Amino acid sequence: MAFVSSFRRLVAGSNSLLSSPSFCVRRCSTLTSPRLFVSGLSRLTTNEKLQDAFASFGQLVDARVITDRETGRSKGFGFVTYATIEDAEKAKAEMNAKFLDGWVIFVDPARPREPRRPLQREPPRSSSGSGFTTNKTIGWCE
Repeated sequence: MAFVSSFRRLVAGSNSLLSSPSFCVRRCSTLTSPRLFVSGLSRLTTNEKLQDAFASFGQLVDARVITDRETGRSKGFGFVTYATIEDAEKAKAEMNAKFLDGWVIFVDPARPREPRRPLQREPPRSSSGSGFTTNKTIGWCE
């Protein structure tokens, strides 16, 4: 019955259904999760700077700049997570193609991490029986 009454309001010209926030979030939103991918970050951007830049758009759950394991330097991208999709939509609309630490950043919806393929190990090389094996970079070696 609720569908019939909503359909009647829609046909009758009532915009209350279309203008309701829940309808617009479900139908107009391009985001499926409140997590955003931020690319184009400066190497000097820290977690704190990223958090300060995105905090004004809603309740921020997490802001993280991805760093190299060995050097600890920024890889130039990060992730921002909000409490709601609406806050993430606002941040995406306001911060996309804006400057942060002198660099233009781009804000896109975060995709789920793709599973890594297992490493392909080379099969053991057979020796020719003489005790020598072929090394492609050096030539013959023991």
